[in-house]
Amino acid sequence: MPAQMPTRDGPRVNEDIRVPQVRLIDQDGEMIGVMSAREALLRAYDVGLDLLEISPNAIPPVCKILDYGKYKYEQQKKANEARKRQKVVELKEIKVRPNIDDHDYGVKMRQMKDFIGEGDKVKVTLRFRGREMAHQDLGLKVLDRIRTELAETTKVEQMPRLENRQMIMVLAPK
Repeated sequence: MPAQMPTRDGPRVNEDIRVPQVRLIDQDGEMIGVMSAREALLRAYDVGLDLLEISPNAIPPVCKILDYGKYKYEQQKKANEARKRQKVVELKEIKVRPNIDDHDYGVKMRQMKDFIGEGDKVKVTLRFRGREMAHQDLGLKVLDRIRTELAETTKVEQMPRLENRQMIMVLAPK
């Protein structure tokens, strides 16, 4: 079984560029033109830099003379910056009851607004106990009140639906 070369991710560099002709851009960003890959590689070595294939799908492929180590460093820095900026959307849960008091309702609404403001989804769970199951319309009224108060900042991702002894509704930020 022949030993395989480890595959490298990223653009091809120096001797890995195996095409007869390339379009060359020098280290100052000047377009040199179409030439043989060998000649382009020699030019890169003359200035002590690497030949990097920038767009391999072009005809002929576009190559640039630059410092490959510095290029890799810049790419890694960009990737880290992008990873730092992205936000993972979490699902926060708020539990309410059908006969919730006005003050408690206000506290829950403030929490929901905070979660939505941070860009998280909110799962509103309304739990029925004992004989409250006979009055599901009261629970639906509470969920409708929440939905109308948060209508300008959220969209309903999952309409209220009954699961066993609880009603569940999911709100997502607009």
